[in-house]
Amino acid sequence: MMRALGYPRLISMENFHTPNFMLVSEVLLWLVKRYEPQTDIPPDVETEQDRVFFIKAVAQFMATKAHIKLNTKKLYQADGYAVKELLKVTSVLYGAMNTKGVERADVSEDDSSKFKFDLGSKIADLKAARQLASEITSKGASLYDLLGKEVELREARTESIARPLEINEAEKMMKVAIDCVLEQVQKTKDMLNNVALDEANLEAKIEKRKLELERSQKRLQTLQSVRPAFMDEYEKIEEQLQKQYSSYLEKFRNLTYMEQLVDDYRKTEQEMFEETANMLRLMQNRLKEEEQHLLKSGNKDDSDIEIQEDEGSDSEVEDRQIMKQRTTTETLLQGILTFPYLWLLIPLEPWSDTTQRNYCLSICVSLRQKNKCSV
Repeated sequence: MMRALGYPRLISMENFHTPNFMLVSEVLLWLVKRYEPQTDIPPDVETEQDRVFFIKAVAQFMATKAHIKLNTKKLYQADGYAVKELLKVTSVLYGAMNTKGVERADVSEDDSSKFKFDLGSKIADLKAARQLASEITSKGASLYDLLGKEVELREARTESIARPLEINEAEKMMKVAIDCVLEQVQKTKDMLNNVALDEANLEAKIEKRKLELERSQKRLQTLQSVRPAFMDEYEKIEEQLQKQYSSYLEKFRNLTYMEQLVDDYRKTEQEMFEETANMLRLMQNRLKEEEQHLLKSGNKDDSDIEIQEDEGSDSEVEDRQIMKQRTTTETLLQGILTFPYLWLLIPLEPWSDTTQRNYCLSICVSLRQKNKCSV
């Protein structure tokens, strides 16, 4: 139908699979111009407000001039639903063209060459006819209302006609009307004069402000060109402050790093101390057990010596007991080699014998010197 109406480009439903508002606006504007070439609808549809105004203007034009009701929401969607709304206008124009084409089919070729189909002029005539019809309707309604008031106004009209015309009274009314008009003219002149005065005042104020602006700009330029007295000192202090701040940052980072190292060292030392304490506790328990075992074995050996008198004297038994204690003590103290500080924490109270205690101390000192341990 659009090709039959003379639209310059091809249109298919594929153009409306996605919203295409530019094409819809172009088609609507072309149809409106086709319906009435002299219409004035702004074609600007760049912003959202312009699009809404364009759709409203087209819908209002079609409703008032062509009596075609369009759905503005569907037109604004600019998809397949908008095509249905476009078909309402297109079908009217296409039907009018077909009707005119059927009438022209009966006319000969010469007549068709003389009388060409002019859709624009016919649309203008149709517009004028519809406008006249609407005016006739409104005028008829107002006339009907006035005729309803005729019964009341008839008596007043007859009285006014029957009353004799007084020239003096008419002259007074005319003078009052002339005075009112003259007063309004004077007021208008006064307002014009006031406008001129206001304009002059505003111009004077504008000139004054311009002079103040120029003075302010000159003052600003002079202030920008003059270097302050304390600027050199300020720049030096600023450089010193920057250096101090850099050194402060470096020292702060170093301090933070050293504190972290100290914390790590303390944690490691605490872990080693706890491990050492655990090892000491275990060795103390072992030493106590060995001491109890030695005491029990010593008592048993004494009883055996009293029973067996032929095996040796008391000095030999005592020497044998001391050699066992020394062997056991040396075996236990070999585990201290890896822990240089353990020998200081070994409790010596359980040894009541002074010889055993002194012997243990001498072994610990020799082991410390051998391993080069420092207290």
